[in-house]
Amino acid sequence: MATMTVELVAVERRIWSGEASFVLARTTVGEIGVLPGHEPTLAQLEDSGVVRVDGTDGTSTTLAVHGGFLSITPENVTVLAEYAELADEIDVSRARGARDRADTSDPQGVAAAARANARLRAAGAAD
Repeated sequence: MATMTVELVAVERRIWSGEASFVLARTTVGEIGVLPGHEPTLAQLEDSGVVRVDGTDGTSTTLAVHGGFLSITPENVTVLAEYAELADEIDVSRARGARDRADTSDPQGVAAAARANARLRAAGAAD
């Protein structure tokens, strides 16, 4: 099985590093699936999105990502996020509360609601 090295890094910490067989991310121009040997690519991540990494050990790591970049070479994928949170670290009730409190009549409220929705999608609790 072909593999690639994946690094998930946020401004404040390294989140995950290891060998993977597949990465799924949403960029500003659409969703991208990455397999080993992918064409070199640099893309801007969606402001509030979800990234999934399928490790070679059969595990899947999902995280909410807020801004950043995706760098791809045939052997490596690096996610450089402004902020990222692993799915199992997300407080679902807090994310729902943030979404419900967001004032969608102004741009900051729309962005807050989008961040909360991305967190809920990553945690598997979107409704």
